[in-house]
Amino acid sequence: MLIRGKVKESKIPKFKHRWFGVLEVEANGETYRLYMSGIAQWFLEGDEVEIKILRPPREKEGIKILEFNDYELYKFYNGEKIKVWPVWEKIYKTKRFSPLTAELLYEYEIRAREATYESDFEAIAELEQYHYASQKEKVALWRCEKCGIIIEANTKPICPKCKTDKHVHILEIKGSTPASRFLLLELVKREEYEPRVLAYVRVDPPIPLMHRKLPNGEIDKNIREKVFPKDWLKPSFWPEKIMYELFVELRKKYPKKIARSLLWEKAKERALRESNTAGARIARVVVHPDYRSDGLGQLSVKAALEWIAERRIPEMRKKKHFVETIAQMARYNPFFEKVGFRYVWETASGRPVLIYPLTEEAKEYLENYFKNDPYAPKEPLWKPSYGKVEPLNGPIVFKNVSKVFESELDIKGLPEEIQDLLKAFGVRHRVIQRPVLRNLNFEIKPGEVIVVVGASGAGKTTLLRLILGAIMKYWEEKYRPTNGEIKVPDNAKVSVLIPGEFEPEFGSESILEHVYRKIRDLNAAVEVLNRAGLSDAVLYRAKFSELSTGQKERAKIASLLAEKPNLILIDEFAAHLDTLTAMRVARKVAEIIREAGITAVIITHRPEVVKALDPDRILFVGYGTAIMKDKL
Repeated sequence: MLIRGKVKESKIPKFKHRWFGVLEVEANGETYRLYMSGIAQWFLEGDEVEIKILRPPREKEGIKILEFNDYELYKFYNGEKIKVWPVWEKIYKTKRFSPLTAELLYEYEIRAREATYESDFEAIAELEQYHYASQKEKVALWRCEKCGIIIEANTKPICPKCKTDKHVHILEIKGSTPASRFLLLELVKREEYEPRVLAYVRVDPPIPLMHRKLPNGEIDKNIREKVFPKDWLKPSFWPEKIMYELFVELRKKYPKKIARSLLWEKAKERALRESNTAGARIARVVVHPDYRSDGLGQLSVKAALEWIAERRIPEMRKKKHFVETIAQMARYNPFFEKVGFRYVWETASGRPVLIYPLTEEAKEYLENYFKNDPYAPKEPLWKPSYGKVEPLNGPIVFKNVSKVFESELDIKGLPEEIQDLLKAFGVRHRVIQRPVLRNLNFEIKPGEVIVVVGASGAGKTTLLRLILGAIMKYWEEKYRPTNGEIKVPDNAKVSVLIPGEFEPEFGSESILEHVYRKIRDLNAAVEVLNRAGLSDAVLYRAKFSELSTGQKERAKIASLLAEKPNLILIDEFAAHLDTLTAMRVARKVAEIIREAGITAVIITHRPEVVKALDPDRILFVGYGTAIMKDKL
């Protein structure tokens, strides 16, 4: 059943304003009470709406009550119909393909939807802590309904007074505004150990004023109004300005102390009523650290753009023409630009601004700006910093290479009872010769990614040692072949990771400092850490000793890449990472290796890692032989 009516009143409980609201609508002489999330705050008395009733309402004291799932709601603005409820939702399928063969590596489903329930905002608070590089920063405010105490915490806390979390509810995400709206990305199907919410985007109205800093240091005021029509930017959400105006008015009626206490609520309410722009601002994009290598930053922004355009987020009034973001992070990560945002200028404080046009009209205004403004950027904000290495100037060639390990077994000196046991098995004094590799003949071409597989003890690590020994001219027995010859390029610059034998040394410095000290380029250091799977800013400042076992392994890989080698040798790659993390790290490491022109020989036992590395060839080692094949 469809009914049209007008908004009579919107009610937002003060301490539940994010996740609960009530809208009362007068239609056909009856009052309908609609339960919804905090988006009820955006409705004004007299707004024309249409309700599609999905389930019969229950009645209480002559009012027809519709619960969350009982209806659809549309509002009208200048004759245009805008869907409001249920909140926006869309399913995305994320796929990872091989850059070489286009083969599907893995796939999962993600639901993007507006945050609606209290549990959604609790999940946002947990994710938000990853946005900060300080472990001391508390990102949310919580309130105990029983005693009224306000608590700062990242996850739902126990009330220190009541000694329980039963009455504790999330009050606010610090840093957000009353106008903020949140989009979640959650796994549709997940294992118990996987997080429900992978990412979120916070969307606000555009900031009220924006000035541009010119190359000579001068400030170009109100730059957006020189690019877009002024009415696209006004009236903006500007409670601070309203607060000043209201304070002057309230001081005429109330003492100073009372005037101040009334100030914020009145300013917020008026700002929400007045805000009506043709733009939106992406104020936060936070992705779970374990999923940042899967392109979820880009997917989050793409979903937010669709949400903003379809539902006119956040105000649900004027048609949206553009989305802006002000993000220092965009200097170090290109996902905004990969989605289609364009770097337009720097604010007066030196922060980069990027804009995405949602309409053809906005595109034309932007193109005109880039064409005619003498200070408009000519290049993207982010540029790959790692770059290319000098490639190997020839192949690594194994010619009739054999390796035999010889050892002498003597039971003298052992306790008598142990000697007796060994003698019972026929073990006395003997010389053991164990052929590990026999007559190997193959070559590794410059720029190839070679994966070495085989049973434990088959000689895989020995193979790496022989390559390393040939390059470094080691004379210790384990680094030299027994027979044959290994030819290596004379310009080889090798980085090696053989656990317990060759590993990067980390001191008391932070991980970012360690990588930066080696590579001497801050952008490149961040790029290397991101590719190695350490894309959480909290981890940038962590010391090696503070990392988990899996994080330490990724830090070691980042350290190798920071040396800018043209040859990388890695044993037991991703041995301490879970399956999906191992695949993500393998894929990103293989990408940067190929882009840079690095030759890599990588040992792994894990077929899923082999698949994600997508090697040029695979070397099978076992029973003294080594066979090079193109694929599994």
